Amino acid sequence: MREILVTGGAGFIGSHTCVALINAGFRVTILDNFSNSDDSTIDRIETITGTRLKLVKGDVRDRTLLREVFATYPIDGVIHFAALKAPGQSLRMPLEYFDCNVTGTLTLLQEIRTSGAKVFVFSSTSAVYGEAPTPVEESFPLSATNPYARSKIIVEEMLDDLYCADSSWRIAKLRYFNAVGAHPSGLLGENPKGLPNNLVAMVAQVASGRREELSVFGNDYPTADGTGVRDYLHVVDLAQGHVLALHYLDARADMITLNLGTGKGYSVLNVIRAFEKASGRRVNYRIAERRPGDVAKCWALPAKAERFLGWKASKTLDEMCVDAWRWETAFIQNTSKC
Repeated sequence: MREILVTGGAGFIGSHTCVALINAGFRVTILDNFSNSDDSTIDRIETITGTRLKLVKGDVRDRTLLREVFATYPIDGVIHFAALKAPGQSLRMPLEYFDCNVTGTLTLLQEIRTSGAKVFVFSSTSAVYGEAPTPVEESFPLSATNPYARSKIIVEEMLDDLYCADSSWRIAKLRYFNAVGAHPSGLLGENPKGLPNNLVAMVAQVASGRREELSVFGNDYPTADGTGVRDYLHVVDLAQGHVLALHYLDARADMITLNLGTGKGYSVLNVIRAFEKASGRRVNYRIAERRPGDVAKCWALPAKAERFLGWKASKTLDEMCVDAWRWETAFIQNTSKC
């Protein structure tokens, strides 16, 4: 495989994965509708990699566009990031989530089948485990506490049935834990439209003064300090997991399901303190009511990814916060020049 189509490639995880792919020798075509990203991200990827990207502006639900993409570019495989991803928002907009996440993936898979490029890396989530005990193993039963998680479970089940019907497909279902941080260059990071859905991105905006305070949703969970505990994973480590998944699928026709996480849990207050250390700034916060659909604690057992891919997260929470702060300060400086 040399030519990879990356849907949602201008997004936070997608953009970092494009950098990792190019650095590993792959050619990349990005398909993105820029619903939650900015086209300046493409320039940033090109600056970091020194490579000119192929960009198609559009939506994965557009069958005519997809057909044109596969006819124009010699696509060997697909990494599928394009999706709506805010659990809280999905409770208010379930139909929009099923339309984008399920219908979009179905349309994409149908066009991949037609093209013959049946290599598919799916961006899934740890949210598919629901209220599972920790650490979370891939064999645990799936359970959704919100429509976002349910949409990912539906797609995973669809992929199971697809592989059962046609074992010539090569599929990796990657269940991410909480991706944070930024590229160490400071040129690439997370800057979503509207409120960030990522704790560290929100903490960074509070530390820099872009937002007044952080809402900590619940301090009465059964955890050490009462706040929710999550497995935070540096986005650069996560991006590398996708490269290794492609190498794995290149060598064999298989379907694998893997957790990508550090295997460690940090509370919301742990993250706030780590970011204050990294930034030298105070992070103002207030305790708010729990959000519907949130779980008390969730972290990965990532041993299977190490066994199958040779992948292991290497970066610490302190490094995640330092890189996120470098990106945030660079963003503020660039904005002030405009």
